[in-house]
Amino acid sequence: MASQDWFDKDFYKVLGVSKDISDAELKKAYRKLARQYHPDSNQGDVKAESRFKEISEAYSVLSDAEQRKEYDQIRAMGSGARFTAGGGGQGGGFEDVFGGMFGQGGGGARGQSYSYQQSPGGFDDILGGMFGGSARGGRGGFGGAYGPTRGRDVTARTTIDFITAVKGDTIKLQTADGKPITVKIPAGVADQQKIKLRGKGEPSPDGGEPGDIVLTVSVRKHPVFERDGLNLRVNVPVTFVEATLGATIEVPTLGGAPVKLKVAAGTPSGRVLRVKGRGVESAKGKGDLLAIVQVAVPAHLTAAQREALEAFHAVEPAENPRTELLAKAQD
Repeated sequence: MASQDWFDKDFYKVLGVSKDISDAELKKAYRKLARQYHPDSNQGDVKAESRFKEISEAYSVLSDAEQRKEYDQIRAMGSGARFTAGGGGQGGGFEDVFGGMFGQGGGGARGQSYSYQQSPGGFDDILGGMFGGSARGGRGGFGGAYGPTRGRDVTARTTIDFITAVKGDTIKLQTADGKPITVKIPAGVADQQKIKLRGKGEPSPDGGEPGDIVLTVSVRKHPVFERDGLNLRVNVPVTFVEATLGATIEVPTLGGAPVKLKVAAGTPSGRVLRVKGRGVESAKGKGDLLAIVQVAVPAHLTAAQREALEAFHAVEPAENPRTELLAKAQD
């Protein structure tokens, strides 16, 4: 920082504190203001960003004992007069005053400045604790008191077909300003899952990294299949005769040809038949196709069919399928 600026900048006023404030109270005051004006909490607010820079500059000086002493001395000298840099070889100018104070030769050099180094435990470390990382940089953070800010993230939504979610695909979307973007949908994406499109959000206002688009994916329901983790479930109706005597049936697969499954004799409704590897395939693994047997009851019978069923009923095993259920209900 150019020490000449110290004449015109009241760092105590910037932080809203008195000149005799203790180090602990100074830190407390700074932390309160830093939370209020930090760019991460005021994205896109240019005034808040400027205020934050003033606060950070003030604290960087006042939190360092040596710099605070020098600042107080300079401000005391400047309270009754203003110094201008000497020119044309004249002595006694601004640089000469400061050259002696900082142990350097002034020599009247135009534009000379004096820099500082942040001491350990200074405002960068405080901000790191407040905002989850060093204030000097990092994604989503403020790149130091004078660094560029990251562009804002943008949220968006899209709806895709069930098969696209399971198999994965590349789709095209449009941003709010009409710009087309290509989005890769990974295989196995779930309903309401978020996909981050890095660098596709709002640009930085001052040359930093652009933000991201956070895309929430809604998945349309399928008329036949439903997700169960990485497995796919499908209800498969079978006739009473097929379930009783056994049969080989066809079961649909998602986006492929049907597969044949054997239904064992005496298969009850609700039994699950598994087809290995025909479920959802993603980076997390591969699921199975789960075929749930549903015994279909005929709604309409001819006279001959009814007579045949009544004949069967007369000779069927004398078993009550509810016996076990009734017994358990008494426990």
